[in-house]
Parts: sequence; C-alpha cells; structure tokens
Amino acid sequence: MAVINSTDLDFDQIKESLKTYLESKDQFSDYDFEASGLSNILDVLAYNTHLNGLIANIGINESFLATSQLRSSVVSHAETLGYYSGSKAAAMANITVTLNTTDEDTPQVSLPKHTSFTTTIDEVSYSFKTLEEYTATNDGDGNFSFLTDLGSTSIPVHEGVIKTKTYLVGDTTDEQIYVIPDKTIDTNTLTVDVYDTVTAASFTSYTNIKDNIRLDAESTVYLVRETPNGYYEITFSDGIVLGKSPSAGNKIVIQYLSTNGKDANRGKTFTADNTISVGGTAYTPVVTTVANSSGGSDKETIASIKGNAPRVFGTQQRLVTAEDYKALIMQRHSDVLSDTTAWGGNENVPPVYGRVYISLAFKDDIDEGTKQATKDNIVAVLSENLAIMSINSVFSDPVTTFLELDVTYDFDPDQTNVTSRTQSAAIDSFIATYVNDNLKKFDSIFRRSLLLTEIDGLSTAILNSTINVRLQQRFAPTLNQQLDYELKFPTALADPSNIGRIITTSRFTYNGEKCTIKNRLNSNILEMIRVSDAVVVQDNVGHYNTGTGLVTITGLNISDFELDAIKVSAIPANQSTVKPLRNYTLSFDPGNSNTVANIDYQNTAFTL
Repeated sequence: MAVINSTDLDFDQIKESLKTYLESKDQFSDYDFEASGLSNILDVLAYNTHLNGLIANIGINESFLATSQLRSSVVSHAETLGYYSGSKAAAMANITVTLNTTDEDTPQVSLPKHTSFTTTIDEVSYSFKTLEEYTATNDGDGNFSFLTDLGSTSIPVHEGVIKTKTYLVGDTTDEQIYVIPDKTIDTNTLTVDVYDTVTAASFTSYTNIKDNIRLDAESTVYLVRETPNGYYEITFSDGIVLGKSPSAGNKIVIQYLSTNGKDANRGKTFTADNTISVGGTAYTPVVTTVANSSGGSDKETIASIKGNAPRVFGTQQRLVTAEDYKALIMQRHSDVLSDTTAWGGNENVPPVYGRVYISLAFKDDIDEGTKQATKDNIVAVLSENLAIMSINSVFSDPVTTFLELDVTYDFDPDQTNVTSRTQSAAIDSFIATYVNDNLKKFDSIFRRSLLLTEIDGLSTAILNSTINVRLQQRFAPTLNQQLDYELKFPTALADPSNIGRIITTSRFTYNGEKCTIKNRLNSNILEMIRVSDAVVVQDNVGHYNTGTGLVTITGLNISDFELDAIKVSAIPANQSTVKPLRNYTLSFDPGNSNTVANIDYQNTAFTL
C-alpha cells in the first residue's frame, strides 16, 4: 500500500508521493495527473506540506542551542545557561593630556568626565571620551599634567557618543523592564544611577551583576541582556534576596557609549575638542598618544555564543579546572582578548605544583598598559575570589611556532586555463588563509592529511600533493656577547639522520663571515657552518633533544643577523600531526616555505 511521506522537505518528492498514493487507488489507476486540473491541486497540497515541514524543521532546530540559526534564539538559549552575549565594544586609546599656561597661582585643574578628543581613521573622524574626571597639579611654572588615581599620566579614552536614558519606576507589583533602544551600546561603559525622586540630587549607583562576586539583600546590582530585536534591556533584583530593587517613584538614569566598534581601531593622533579654563583664560590641551586605539569589536558572534555559553555554565562561577579559567576569562575580557588557555602546574614543564598557568592572546594593537591591567583584574576579581585556596595564578606569554611547508603537487595543464605558477601562488595563498582561520589559536592541531585534502580540492588540475613539514622557532640574540640560548619546540623532534639535517638556522655573521647552524649528520650535536664553502667553523655549539624538543645553542657570539630574528627550523618526529600544548600557537612562514608543481599530462604509453 502506498504511503504519503509528509516529512519530506523536497517539494517534488512530496508531490510524487501524493501521485503515487492516488495511483494506488482504483479510481485513479489510469489517470493522467500531469494533463489534468488535479495537477494544480497536487501542487497546492505539496506546497502546503512542504511549507509545514519546513516550519516544523526550523522550529525544532531553533529549540536547541547547538542547532539554532537565529541570533535571538541563540541569545535566549545562552541566557538559560547563565551566559549573556557580548555587546559592541568601544575602541580605547591611551593619551597624555597636559596644559602649558602662564598661570602660576592656580593650584589644581580638572579634566571633566566625558571630555572629547577626535582622531581620523581612513578619512573618517571618530570621537573619544574620558569616562572619569582627572586632575592635574601646577608644577609651579604654570604647567599641568593630568594623572589617573594611580598616578599614571596615561589617560584612557573610549570611542563613542555619550547617550542618556531616563526612566521613572512604576508600580513594583508589575515586572519592571527598561529597554534601551540602541543596538550600538557598549554595555561595559554602562552606568546606572537611581534617584529617590525626580528632583533628588543624590543617587545610588548600581553595578552590573557579572562584576559582583558576592550578593546579598543590600547589593545594588542590575542585569543587562540583549532582546530579540537586538536592543538591550535593564532589569533589577526582586528586592528580597539578590539585592535591592528600585521603588515606585524612583528615577533611573542610564548613561552609556554608543560606539562604532572595530571601525575606530588604529587611531594614532588625537586632538582636544574643547579648551580648559585656567585662571579665567582658555587653553587648548596638548595631547600625546601613548597607545593607538584598539580593542573595538562588533557584537559577539553566534558561533562565539554557542561555544562560550556551555563553557561558562560548566564553571558554575568557580575556578577549579583549566576550562573554568578559560571560560570566565573570555566572558569578562573578550573585548581585548582573542583567545586564552590555562593549564595546571602538574601539566607544566617542569611541573610546579600549587599554580595555574594562564596564557592570554590579546587582540592586535592592545597597548602594554591595557594588557597589564587585564592581568591584574583577572587576579584581583577572578583568582582571588573564585579559585581554590593556595592556588596561585601565573601568566605565561603565548609562544608562536611557525610552520614551514614544502608542497609538491602533480599538475595537469589540460584540466585548467591557468599556469602552474599561478596555481602555486593560489596554493600559497590558500595555505596562509587556512592557517590563519584554523590554527592561530590555542589547542589547535595541524593535521597534514586535512590540508592535503583541501589543496587537492582547489582544482581538477591538481592530481595529488605531498607536504614536507618543518617547525620554526625564533630568537633575537644579543650582538657581540657570548651567550647561551634555549628554544623549546612544542613537539618531539626527528632522530638524527645520515642523509639530511634535522636542525637548520637562518644566516648570521660570525667573524665577518656568513654562517648557519646545523646538526651534525647522524648526531644531535650542533655545528656552525660557513655558508660560502660549507666548511665547519665550530664543531660544537650546542645540541638538541629529540624527546623534549629542546634546542640548546651555547656560546653564541655574533655581530649581525638577517631580518629581526634568527629562525631555527626543525623537522618534527611526526610530520602528519602537530599538536602544540599549553601556551603554544601555530602560524605560517611563507618565506621559508615552497610550492613546486610537477607537470603531468596523464598520458600513458603502452604496447600490446
């Protein structure tokens, strides 16, 4: 008996299923469905079934975090796990602000909150604001340098327009929600002040609940969340357990930066938009850039929310496992971090118990002051409040290991209209993109077979391909001093061979001659070789350890080297898989890589 499969999503299959069902009936056994008006009815039935199937499929997909496609669904599911998606982030720059006046009597001058500065990026002007008030003291000659509370002359300024929203609290028996109709808000710059009455001068400042470690009935906190239409809304506690709640008749004033996000990165030169009065005379502040604008970003992506929400939920607001550290750090500092990793002291090399090691990968152009402030905040807010007692946090900078890839492929010119040179350039470009998209993060694994599959699929003219893999570490030696250097590779290195060198360095100048370092054939001993005639000038300048991947160079005393570092290349023990651990990440060095085509017309001559 024919069955109508109503779960098919293909229109033609649904219609064919309807026809097959009707044909099985005696009334329609010899009926020509395509030449009759019944065909139109079948079209309508198939279309209706198709549409219902699509709606059901979409509805089921949107019911789960992993399969949701709509941002509103992903944000909603993440909230059920206690994760709130990141808003746009304002770019931040650090500047020094000084006044050079003739007034020697005025003791102190203030730089008001929300003082504006302008920079131009790609012929577009952007406005940056101070988010706090700063003061400067007269040096006795009429000169003023504005300082932060910590005494630093580096003043942070954030890009955006200051906006203010005012709300009156209604009947508290209803759920009070305060919508901010702005999709460009940077929620990290949000300030929420609650006044007892409309005319009151004093207020109580409320803070974001995510910045509070301990909550009680007296806590003044708010929750900010993204709404389905992309706006943001503020909600408060119930006023019973998790903090105070504004009362009926209170006035709520919300201020924030409406920002352009990543568009305002790379600002270099800033000018003050306003003058400052000293002793009745207006002076234009002198502005010097300490760090270019950086850290601006768009809203957190759907993929990022899907990845971070389960991690944060798993932490349960405590730091026990390495995943806990990674999740909470990224949740709080994703505006300046592109990635982070952590590992226990027992996993360190060598093991150091009682520690957790944290490595932070900052976004481009983040200044050193912001980097240090981020580390200090992680220790003060997270580690000291959420971590296990007696476990200290230690920061370890990321270490980049470069891939050197020698690609050889068979190329059939008859299958394409491009030359082998053009095809090789396309492969080089693809590899650079592949590494950038897939490997330049912590815990990313290079698998040679996956890359070869991608390369073979670039063109039908590529018949097959192979890759020889080398790893590369870099160091900048001190010139004209005899020193020792150690470089740690993230994997085991190949055993010495009698037909090729495992370790090779870039060129440098020793005693006025160009030299390089290579391991001795059939040995892990390193020797210095003159480039011009391949003569060994020093027969023992260190060694390498195959198991640990440690390369030790001893007594190196050179006068010059190429580019900005000496590159040390090594063949890994396993070229098929490179799995960097801990704080190692992978990148690509196109200058030390090579792509070669072998012409193969696939013509086979044979005789019978």
